[in-house]
Amino acid sequence: MKLYLSYLLIILLFILSGCSHATTKGKAEAEYVLRLGHLQTETHPYQKGALKFKELVEKRSNGKVRIDIFPSSQLGNGRDQIEGAQIGSIHFHIGSVAPVTNFAPKFNLLNLPYLFESREHAFRVLDGDIGQEIASGLESKGLLNLGYMENGWRHLTNNKKPIKTSDDASGLKLRVQESPPYISFVKALGSAPVPIPFGELYTALEQKVVDGQENPLAQIYLNKLHEVQKYLTLTAHNYDAAIFLMSKTTFDTMPSDLQKVIKKSAKEAIQYERKLAVQEEKKLLEQLRESDIQIEEAPDLASFKRTAEPVYKEFEESIGKDLIQEVENLK
Repeated sequence: MKLYLSYLLIILLFILSGCSHATTKGKAEAEYVLRLGHLQTETHPYQKGALKFKELVEKRSNGKVRIDIFPSSQLGNGRDQIEGAQIGSIHFHIGSVAPVTNFAPKFNLLNLPYLFESREHAFRVLDGDIGQEIASGLESKGLLNLGYMENGWRHLTNNKKPIKTSDDASGLKLRVQESPPYISFVKALGSAPVPIPFGELYTALEQKVVDGQENPLAQIYLNKLHEVQKYLTLTAHNYDAAIFLMSKTTFDTMPSDLQKVIKKSAKEAIQYERKLAVQEEKKLLEQLRESDIQIEEAPDLASFKRTAEPVYKEFEESIGKDLIQEVENLK
């Protein structure tokens, strides 16, 4: 009996060894092993969009291209990942457009508060000529824009007080992205903007380095920011598009058939992620309602929009008054 079991064990080990070898061999056969990074958790819509992209690319390339995904800032913060894409050490990045303004200043357009009236308005801008125009400077920086996923509507949280009007938001230290329009908006509210990398935000809130922050519901809930914040105000002050970048250096080394696979798969993954993000947002709000955070669901948005007006005056020359008007015309 013992001899029989020993034979079974040997056979099992042989089978497992063969499976492992096949997997390794399959990976080795990929002509392109590409790394995709983002800052969010494995339960975030970014990750699900990235997984859909991976599935489509690997299937359509017949295994010639393999996508390895690195969530949760494993490849660095947003700027780190974009710089990695420039030199080809990182091949794809999904993230907020705010860090991209360091490489293509026209993206400051998308960081203006209350720019879009609805998702549909945002999509008309992002998927049309304006979306292409603001991304036109990226290729000279070694970056290729594959399109825009969704990060979502950004809202305000803090630990000090409930906020219903823009006046209530004064006197706080608020973490912001490293983006001039975001910084100016927080200053217009009468608060102090403090740029902090997203990966360090939870600790900064927990240790009270800052009083609050602004982010979409997915970031707030999935990164457990609601556990270290007392108040959430649904300001929806910015629709944050998530740019899907690729290293142009890497793209240019690929044959045309695989370039087509990348672009087609990115387009489909973007639509998939957008629909998923809308569904997730509704669920996340319900989950936040069940948590200990106090939610102001009907703030005085008119007061916030009035506060945002000086931000437009500050940036209309550098962004272009005509470009801002083009966005307005697409409502």
